[in-house]
Amino acid sequence: MTIEVSVAELIAASAPDAVVADVAIVGGGLAGSLAAAVLARSGHQVVLIDRRAVYPEEFRVEKIAGQQLDILRRLGFVRELEAVACPYDRIINIRGGEVVDVSVGQAYGFRYADLVAMARRLLPDSSSFIVDRVTGVSCSDDVQELVLASGRRVRSRLVVLATGMAGVLGHDLGIKRRVLAERHSVSFGFTIAPSDDAPFAFQALTCYGDRASDGVDYLSLFPTSGGMRANLFMFRDPADPIMRELRRDTKATLLRLMPGLQPHLGDFRVVDQVQNWVMDLFAVEGHLQPGVVLIGDAFQTNCPAAGTGVSRLLVDVERLCTEYVPRWLETDGMGTEKIAQFYSDHAKIAADQRSLTLARYRQALTSNSDIRWNVQRRLHFLRRNLTHRVDRIRPGWIARLRGALRA
Repeated sequence: MTIEVSVAELIAASAPDAVVADVAIVGGGLAGSLAAAVLARSGHQVVLIDRRAVYPEEFRVEKIAGQQLDILRRLGFVRELEAVACPYDRIINIRGGEVVDVSVGQAYGFRYADLVAMARRLLPDSSSFIVDRVTGVSCSDDVQELVLASGRRVRSRLVVLATGMAGVLGHDLGIKRRVLAERHSVSFGFTIAPSDDAPFAFQALTCYGDRASDGVDYLSLFPTSGGMRANLFMFRDPADPIMRELRRDTKATLLRLMPGLQPHLGDFRVVDQVQNWVMDLFAVEGHLQPGVVLIGDAFQTNCPAAGTGVSRLLVDVERLCTEYVPRWLETDGMGTEKIAQFYSDHAKIAADQRSLTLARYRQALTSNSDIRWNVQRRLHFLRRNLTHRVDRIRPGWIARLRGALRA
């Protein structure tokens, strides 16, 4: 007589006191929490591990639009996004105080912690979330084991590292980081409000830097539940004194760097703490290992100014959790031949490459002062402005043409 025993039963039998799951996800930020929600909704046994029960108010991804919304819609999370985010569909883009063009399209602004909490609430069982710190990891072709600071152990068929830029566990597995651009960019996040508490005269606004010497790419203003959020992106030495000035006297320094802002903002004040990030661009090496896969910033970091971080994150979650993990779990083993399928995915590779290409382009377009990039910068904004002017008068052309045809 043949008795069939599942892999999960074998794992449980080998460690009766361990938490057993199909997939263990380390890191409960946006990438890890969304991945856990997608897999759990599909009926897989998932454990999400993070050292924080409630994610803190940190400056991370704060807006979603375009193709990012398309992925969230395919994953079935748009309704949940709408419950915690502020919608807007019109962005006025300015440079030197003048309107460059107007972007039209659905977008949402939010607090990163709110979006993480939304994703965590989608877990069907509270026991799927363990508040603890992973202190050790061992992986093989069949069973993976995590050791927690509390002494508990988690055994699973697959480990997903969604640990962001914290690479201690990856280092323990021999996964190394290759720095592509040290101190590539600096980002600031803060909230502003009109001094008279009246609403601003725009839904959202983007102000681009004027001079390459300033190293300012753009300031993005958009609504969130906490007020009008400001994200400032720069390519400049983080040790430059102006970084300290931006933290200490944000309003005055901002208007000095971008004087064309004043007519559009009027009198305003900064209403919360100014947070900032210095971003290194890196990619990992030695990551093709049995039983473990890296997603989001754990695999490759992004330039915040390029706006590709959440795109890469969502591509990773969608491809891994809807295409590969369900198929991998159907058969025994979790060797490198399976893991390699995800890293070789065409959509993932394209998203990763596009992110690096845009990072280098934004830096050059913003701060390169040689004649070629000065011309490129002028042409870039000129093309946008001409397209905007044509779009504004086109309805009049159409109306006149229709009138002529009727006559």
